[in-house]
Amino acid sequence: MSKIIGIIAGSLRKESFSKKIANGLLQMAPEGFEFKIIPIDELPIYNQDFDDHHNVPDSYVTFRNNIQSVNGIIFVTPEHNRSIPAALKNALDVGSRPYGKSVWNGKPAAVFSNSPGNIGGFGANHHLRQSLVFLNIPVMQQPEVYIQKSNELFDEKGNLKEGDTKAFIAKAVTAYIEWFKKNA
Repeated sequence: MSKIIGIIAGSLRKESFSKKIANGLLQMAPEGFEFKIIPIDELPIYNQDFDDHHNVPDSYVTFRNNIQSVNGIIFVTPEHNRSIPAALKNALDVGSRPYGKSVWNGKPAAVFSNSPGNIGGFGANHHLRQSLVFLNIPVMQQPEVYIQKSNELFDEKGNLKEGDTKAFIAKAVTAYIEWFKKNA
């Protein structure tokens, strides 16, 4: 039976670099693993009243069930103002509630940050890791994955171009899978 790794792109933009990287990861799933994109686009801003008053949006139920069904997570995030996008933080909040029923608990993860700049989303990568610690999501430490110049990585169809960065991402996926096997 295949292990399923969920991939969450932390951006809502249709042509986001994070979504394109996430789509590129789908073809990198090794034998015995399935990679599955889990969208966050339809999640309303978390409001505890939804859970408290049994008025949970269908998108929350779908998202929580999707996270519950995977064995691990790869987060692909851009950097917004030296941190993670609000949409990604919202997804973390939706999955962590109601209190005591977090769907994140113990799921081994990796963080792949990206930016058109040279820093590769360093700030977002580390801010995301802070939240993941609280959610009890063990995170692969090495290799650290900061993808710079993400605006230059794709062909006209939005696919990852062959080259050093694609090879680095593939090596990071392989490292995550090996780390996952030891920590799942």
